[in-house]
Amino acid sequence: MTSPVRARPAQEEQLDGRRFGYDCTLRWSDLDAYGHVNNARFLTLYEEARVALMFAGGRAWGVGSFADGVVIYRHEIDYLRPVAYTLDPATAERAPTVHIEMWVEDLRQSRFTIAYELFDRTVLASRARSVLVPFDLDRQRPRRLTDEEQEFLRRYLVEPAARDEPA
Repeated sequence: MTSPVRARPAQEEQLDGRRFGYDCTLRWSDLDAYGHVNNARFLTLYEEARVALMFAGGRAWGVGSFADGVVIYRHEIDYLRPVAYTLDPATAERAPTVHIEMWVEDLRQSRFTIAYELFDRTVLASRARSVLVPFDLDRQRPRRLTDEEQEFLRRYLVEPAARDEPA
């Protein structure tokens, strides 16, 4: 079953500003033999956006503790359409980019879920989710989110009623 292709939401429709947006440059090495972004590379693109949210965004809000340890518990990705490495007159002097929007779908003390939408220009090309677990790297065991981490993530929390309906 395929999801309907839809355009990127307008700024005022982005879940009351609770989405974190990130423009990610595509690399030649992201491509497969068909000239499309390889399916495994989507994880790398999502990771780059997630790192920007948690490390750069977190630090900007005074929360640096994500660097102390967060591990992936689960990933799921829906591929809705191929993403090509396309150069045209508007992008000929720089590498093409994709736009990734993220928000927190579930927030608990022991884990949280980041949801993503990846747009090729303005067209939705992929959806994904990652369940993350705060982790104590020194002790090599899960830990609880700090109050500061929870407060930061709550900025991007989207209540279930406000989420897009699944396709």
